[in-house]
Amino acid sequence: MAGIYVHIPFCKKRCLYCDFFSSTLLERRKAYVDALLREIAARKEEAGAIRTIYLGGGTPSTLDAEDIQQILRAIGTEQATEITMELNPGDATETYLKQIRAACINRLSIGIQSFQDELLTLIGRRHTAAQALSAVSMAQQAGFDNLSIDLMYALPTQTMEQWKADIETALRLNVQHISSYGLMYEEGTALTRQMESGQLQAIDEDTENAMYDYLCERLQEAGFVHYEVSNFALPGYEAQHNSNYWNGTPYVGIGAGAHTYIGVERSWNPDDLETYIRGDFQRASETLTERDCYNERIMLGLRTAKGVAKQDIRADISKYIEAGLLHEKEGRIVATQKGIHILNWIIEDLMI
Repeated sequence: MAGIYVHIPFCKKRCLYCDFFSSTLLERRKAYVDALLREIAARKEEAGAIRTIYLGGGTPSTLDAEDIQQILRAIGTEQATEITMELNPGDATETYLKQIRAACINRLSIGIQSFQDELLTLIGRRHTAAQALSAVSMAQQAGFDNLSIDLMYALPTQTMEQWKADIETALRLNVQHISSYGLMYEEGTALTRQMESGQLQAIDEDTENAMYDYLCERLQEAGFVHYEVSNFALPGYEAQHNSNYWNGTPYVGIGAGAHTYIGVERSWNPDDLETYIRGDFQRASETLTERDCYNERIMLGLRTAKGVAKQDIRADISKYIEAGLLHEKEGRIVATQKGIHILNWIIEDLMI
């Protein structure tokens, strides 16, 4: 087995753009951790040897350090080479960071999104730019030498100048990994409702593409490897756990709404807090067909710098090669910078 993902659904405040399964019922944290421990114990044999552990959410940093330690002790960290935890900058204190480092967390993913206070307020983040800078500094002082930060672009009212300033600020922090995502207006979110009602206006496509191109150019200039559409790492610091998803490596999901993928079987827990706390771990499941597996290889592989083996692609890709959207590299087909802008369309066309 390669990886285990633990979903911590709690948030002190729900971000306006988020459609992930989450809850602001913080009083249910202890009961939820107890349920996590029961599920971990019940699925210990299924998980097998663990190479990577990822605590995601929601906001895992809403849990006490003692809870984090309990969860990791139950899983077993002896064979794990990468143990990541997502952190909201507003939760960072010197004491807390030292405690979770002592609990075997060796990689942090800090959800900064922007260093502009007005943009953070606009998208409903509960931390400030000053807290973001402080969180990174305190994490480094606590002994973390594998730090990832999240940045967002194409935010309402965001200018290219603000985006460039955010990237420069990020580079000055000396972190090892940067994940960056264009804002998606997901159905049912508060931000989408604001856009639909005319309270705010989405950034135009040309500006969004220009922001992405600048991101790629500047980070690679600074020595980062662009190893997946939205992910950049200094050499040797590529996210091991997230690479499991893109490489089709098996993983086990623990917690409400968490997904598991082993062989051609995919299963998932109910995304209902109280159902999970009651101990209902009856997972829904599906068996992937050969067609499903092929389509996933195309969809996930073309998102990475490794691409997809040329002989594995069944569709005619000559038109994309000629248009400079895909190119061949050492027997593998990889999306070009130009191709990434319409990658979803290309992938859909290549699926069977």
